[in-house]
Amino acid sequence: MANARENPLGRRRFLKGAAASAAALVAKSASISAQPQEAGTPRTSPAAPPNAQLAADTEPPPRRAASRIVERPGSDFMVDVIKTLGFEYVAANPGSSFEGLHESIINYGDNKLPELLTCCHEESSVAMAHGYAKIEGKPMLAVVHGNIGLQHASMAIYNAYADRVPVVVIAGNWRDAGTRANGVNSYHSAQDMALIVRDYVKWDDEPASLTAFAESAVRAYKIAMTPPMEPVLLVIDHDVQLRAMGDARPGIPRLTMPSPPAGEPGAVREAARLLVAAENPRINAGRAARTPNGIALLVELAELLQAPVNGGGDRVNFPSRHPLAGNGSGAGDVILNLEVQGGGGPGFAGGARAANAKTINISSLELYIKSNLQDFQHLPDADLIIAADAEATLPALVEEVKRQLTADRKRALQERGKTIADAHHQARVAAAEAAAYGWESSPISLARLSAELWAQIEREDWSLVSWQGFVSGWPGRLWNFDKHYQYIGGQGAGAMGYGAPAAVGAALANRKHGRLSVNIQTDGDLNYAPGVLWTACHHKIPLLTVMHNNRAYHQEVMFIQQMASQRNRGGDRAHIGTTLRDPNIDYAKMAQAYGMFGEGPIADPKALAPAITRALDRVKRGEPALLDVITQPR
Repeated sequence: MANARENPLGRRRFLKGAAASAAALVAKSASISAQPQEAGTPRTSPAAPPNAQLAADTEPPPRRAASRIVERPGSDFMVDVIKTLGFEYVAANPGSSFEGLHESIINYGDNKLPELLTCCHEESSVAMAHGYAKIEGKPMLAVVHGNIGLQHASMAIYNAYADRVPVVVIAGNWRDAGTRANGVNSYHSAQDMALIVRDYVKWDDEPASLTAFAESAVRAYKIAMTPPMEPVLLVIDHDVQLRAMGDARPGIPRLTMPSPPAGEPGAVREAARLLVAAENPRINAGRAARTPNGIALLVELAELLQAPVNGGGDRVNFPSRHPLAGNGSGAGDVILNLEVQGGGGPGFAGGARAANAKTINISSLELYIKSNLQDFQHLPDADLIIAADAEATLPALVEEVKRQLTADRKRALQERGKTIADAHHQARVAAAEAAAYGWESSPISLARLSAELWAQIEREDWSLVSWQGFVSGWPGRLWNFDKHYQYIGGQGAGAMGYGAPAAVGAALANRKHGRLSVNIQTDGDLNYAPGVLWTACHHKIPLLTVMHNNRAYHQEVMFIQQMASQRNRGGDRAHIGTTLRDPNIDYAKMAQAYGMFGEGPIADPKALAPAITRALDRVKRGEPALLDVITQPR
C-alpha cells in the first residue's frame, strides 16, 4: 500500500474535493430544476449544504486556545481525594466531560489505586461496580459522561439501589453556560444533572469548587457505606477539572466511618424473650450478613435456639449444608426477619405460621425510604420492629438469648434441632433425586449443568458470581455454600443487562484473592451489553462463563403461555417476541470476536464435562473463558 508521502491526494484533500464536487453538482441540479419541467418529471436533490457545515464535516476540530501549560490542574487534586478513599478501580466509558479527571487518573495518579477499567457501556461500568462491591464489601468508582452517560447508567444505578449496594458514581458536566460551547457540550449538559437518577441514589451533590469536592467525596463515601447501603452521585464541572489549583491546596477531610446502627437494648431483650420461649421459631435472612462475621453470628444464634434458617436468595447468610438450613416443618410461632423486604401486603403469608404467631423485624430499611419508586414494597407484618442494621444487632441478640436460656430449656431445644436436621437431610436427598431426571437429555438440563460444574469446582476456592433465579436454584440445592463471597445474589430491581457485567466486576474482586469465579450466564441478559466480554479480556479478569442458552427470554415465554391459557387460546404463538432463534446466536463466536476463549454450542450432555475441564484450564491461567451450552428452558 502506498504511504502518505506517495499519495499526494490525502484524506483531508479528498474529503474537501469530494464535498466541493458534491456542492457543485447540487448547485447545477438546482439550476436545472429551476427550468420549466414537463408534468410528472421528478424534482432533483435539495440545495447544497452551507459552507459552515462543509467545514465542520471536512476540517479537523479547532484546537482550544491555551495561553500557558496548566501544571497543577484541579483534576489532579480530585485524584488525591479519590486515593484517600481507597478506591482500587474506576470503571468508565470515555467521555469529554471528564477528560481532565481521566488524564489525571492515568498520568498524575499513575493509573494505580484507582486503575482505570475500559468499559463499552456506562450501564456495564456501574453493574461491574455493583458486582465488585458484593464481593469486596466496599464501593468501586464508576465515572460517566454527561447526561447521556448518566441515562445509560441509570438502570444499573437503580439495580444497585434496590439491591442495597454501595456504588460511587461521578458524572461530568459543563455547568457554566457562559463558557460552554454549542453542540455536543450543550447536548450533554444539564442544569440539574442528578435529577435524572435522584429518586434512586441515596445522596447527590454538585460541588462548585475543589474544596467542596473534597468534602462532598468523603461525605458521599460515608453515606454510601452506612446501612442501608446505596449508590451515591457526584456531578463535577468540566472547567473545575481543567482550571489550575493555584498556590493554596485545599485540605482533604479525614474519612472516619460511623458505626452501623444497632438495635435498642430493650427491644433486643424483648426479641430474645419471644425467641427463647417459642416452640417453633423460624429465622428468615434477606441481606443480613454483610461480612464473614455476619454468617458466624447467625449460625451461633440458630444453634442456641435450634431454629431453622431460611438464608434467602440474595446473599450467603447461612451455610447451605448446616443441619438447621431450610424451613424445617410445621407452623412457626415466632418469626425473626433479618433485613427482609416486602413482608406484607395482599396475599402475603410469610411462610407457614401459627394463628397467634409473633413476628420480629430487624432491618436498617426502617431508617431510610423514598416515595416515588416502589422498591420498598408493602408494609411489614410485624409485632416488634427494630430499626437497625441486622448484623450490627446480632451480637447483642446472641448475648441476650444466652442470658435467658436455662439448662432445662437448652435440653428441650436439642430435641427440636434433631427434627429440623432430619428434615434438612431429606430435602437434600430429594434434591439429588430430582436432579437425576432428564440427566441424558439434550438440550442439557440445568440440574446436570450445575452438577457437572460442582464436580469440578468443589475442591477449589470458588465463587458463584451470577443469580440462581433463572437456573431454578440448582446450585443452591446441589452445592455447598458456606462463605459470604460464594454467592452474590441477583440484580436488585430484576432488570436485564446486569448479569454479565456484575459477574465481571465480582470476578475482578475475586482475582486478587485467587478465587475461581463462575458465571452461569443467561443468553437474554448477555445480549444487552456483550461488550463487557472485551473488558474482561482486556483487563485479564479470570472468569468462567457458562451460557444458559435456552434461546429465549423464557420467563416471558411462560407468561405469554399462561396469559393465552387464561384467555382460552392456544400457546403455539408464545414464541413470538420472546425467543432468540432464527437465526440462533453463536455465543462461542461472540466470545472469540472479543478475544476470549469460546467453545460450543454444546448440546450433548456427555460433552459438557470435558468442555468444562478445558475452559477451567484457561481460567486457571488467568484468562476469561466462555462455554455456549444449549439448555432446557428451566
